[in-house]
Formats: sequence, structure tokens, C-alpha cells
Amino acid sequence: MKYKLTLLFAATVILFSSCDSYKQVPYFQDLNRGSVVQENIKNAATYTIQPADILGIYISSAANKEAAEPFSPNLNRLNGNMMDAASNNPIIGYLVDDKGNIQLPLLGTMKVQGYSLAELREQLLKVLPQYIKDPIVNIRIINFKISVMGDVLKPDTYTFQTDQVTITQALAAAGDLNITARRGSLLLIREIDGKRTFVPLDLTSKNLFESPYYYLKSNDILYVDPDRTKFALVDRSYRNLSLVIGFASVIAVAASVYVTAKK
Repeated sequence: MKYKLTLLFAATVILFSSCDSYKQVPYFQDLNRGSVVQENIKNAATYTIQPADILGIYISSAANKEAAEPFSPNLNRLNGNMMDAASNNPIIGYLVDDKGNIQLPLLGTMKVQGYSLAELREQLLKVLPQYIKDPIVNIRIINFKISVMGDVLKPDTYTFQTDQVTITQALAAAGDLNITARRGSLLLIREIDGKRTFVPLDLTSKNLFESPYYYLKSNDILYVDPDRTKFALVDRSYRNLSLVIGFASVIAVAASVYVTAKK
């Protein structure tokens, strides 16, 4: 009887511990899921160009293709430059230097840091008519990349062909958080203008969507903490492995001594 009561008590403790752990698993727990909820997006951020960005720029003209040739290199000399999926035209990568400038054919040095892609396009459309009639300009960020580390399915550095990436998109690209990850302990690391900022974020709250950091910047790092369960599992595995190796070593030594003694 005493043995049964002990088992019942242990099972009860495990059950309540599991329930308590599960409460930390769902995302956006304070969101009312019993009805349709709609709210205005107030924190949508327009990406602004920063040093180390690589801008994919394609300049053409339907009116005068020859005049646009300096901006559109021969396909045989692309040397790794990208092709635009929609138009199958070459997109040349221009690296933004540490002063926030790029070097353009004919136009020379151009300040681009702090501009949105739309603003840079407008600037180019203002200056290009002196070289090209009716210019057409398409711009994108080629190297928008986010590093996702910690307790996710596929930690890695991910490149996106867009200038607007959210925290949820970056985590989805990494295969989402593992079940052992701490949803309330996400860390964003961002470096801008020589300053490194560490931002704690909580995936269990819908307030994440309103955070000024919900929209990421290129080169951001997301780190997800594992909970103690994962450490305990890994630690137990290492201990068990050590015991097995130790036991095997003892058996091997004993066998060796036995064989020697028989001789």
C-alpha cells in the first residue's frame, strides 16, 4: 500500500510539473483567440540603407538601350552578379562603404546611407535623365542576412531577398524553436554605427508585434535560450556515456590482466 501511494505521489508531481512547463510553450499567450482580433500596425519600419549592404541595382531604358549599357554590363562579364528573376536581367551588386557611399558608372560617388530603397530610386531617376532617356531603375538588398542561434531546429545565417524581415519570419526560416527553448527569453543583438545593442524579447506575449525591434535589420543576430530540461537531458546523456566508457575500460583492463595471468 505504501509503495502504491509513493507511485501515485510521484505521478502527481510529474503531471503538475508537465502542466507548468507546457504553459511556457505556446506563443502570444495574452492574445484573445476566442474571436477575431484586428489592430492597426504602428511599428512597420522602412528599411534604410547602411554600410556593408550590397545593393542590387538594375538600370535600363526602353527608349535608348545603348545609352543604358554602361549601367548594364555584358552577361559574359557578370563575375557572380545576380540575375533578376522577373526580367532575367543582370543585377549588379554595389557595396556600401563605411562612409555610406557607393560608386556608380558615370555618376561616380553617391551617398546612400540613410535612404530607403524607394528614396534612392527617386534620386537616381532625377540624375539619370542626363545620361539616359526615360530610365528604369530597380533596387533591392542582395545581402540582407540574419543569424539565428541557440535552441532552434536549424541555427544558421539566413539571406533574404527582401528589405523587410520580421522576427517571426527569421525564426520560421530556422525551423522554429525547439520544444526545449525558452519562449520568454529571446535576445536580439544589433550593431549600428559602432554600437552594439542587446534587446530582450518575449515570444509568449503578443506585444512582440508592437515592438520597434519586430522588424529586423541586416546583420541582426537572434539568440534563443534553451531551458534547464535540455541541459539536464544532455548532461545525463554525457554522464551515462562516461559511465559506459568507464565500465568498458574496466572490463577491458580486467580481461587483459586475466589473459596475462593465464599465460
